[in-house]
Amino acid sequence: MRRLEMKKTIDDWRVWLKENEVTEDVLAELLADTRRGVQQLAKRHQNQQAKNKIELERLARMWKYEKQLWANGSMTIAGVDEAGRGPLAGPVVAAAVILPEDFDVTGLNDSKQVTVTERDRLRKHIEQHAIGIGVGVVDVDYIDQFNILQATFHAMRLAILELTVTPDHLLLDAVRLPQVTIPQMSLIKGDSLSHSIAAASIIAKTTRDNWMMEIHKKYPQYGFDQHMGYGVPTHLKMLNKYGPCPIHRRSFAPVRAAIGNVT
Repeated sequence: MRRLEMKKTIDDWRVWLKENEVTEDVLAELLADTRRGVQQLAKRHQNQQAKNKIELERLARMWKYEKQLWANGSMTIAGVDEAGRGPLAGPVVAAAVILPEDFDVTGLNDSKQVTVTERDRLRKHIEQHAIGIGVGVVDVDYIDQFNILQATFHAMRLAILELTVTPDHLLLDAVRLPQVTIPQMSLIKGDSLSHSIAAASIIAKTTRDNWMMEIHKKYPQYGFDQHMGYGVPTHLKMLNKYGPCPIHRRSFAPVRAAIGNVT
């Protein structure tokens, strides 16, 4: 490093590190700088580089199953996932998403692992660049009549039917989907192992959350905009106070119990 550069202030180095590619030699000299502030900048940069490497490796691993299927001739692969199996209220929503091989996966992850803001960004990105997106929504009446597992399967089948491109293969999160002839692969924790499933997770989660935010306006006393229908303490308290509303799942034990517990 030139002697002149060593005269940079700490603020100068902060800007320089953001705007330039930092070699190992430069980083070593910064770490050896007598100024503690420069050393701290170098260490933070070093830590960020390590985090970036880990993230790039994670993103690369999440193409594993798609790459295997592409190599075997399955060119359109749909990831399928659901949102809303566990809540006491609202529909179960499934999504099927087909991604192109050159899809920019920056930040893509299981919908439960990203912030609301990041989910919204990812949803827009997926909608703009996916080859196909299908969404299936199954309401509380179907859930109560046939049970939540069958409702989830039905939502997934509806989502696949909504695709404008018929997939060659399905990747699903931890389930085998009956009554579907398309070849499929079930992956435990698939939304953290496959970009296609993670994309479906994002679409399903944001679709359902938006639905719950809208229905909150009709039934504000339950706080659906805060918990999306899950059985958190505040929801259970309001459920026992007011009793169930039309979107509550009466086949779920806490809802059944609340019918006789209205205060």
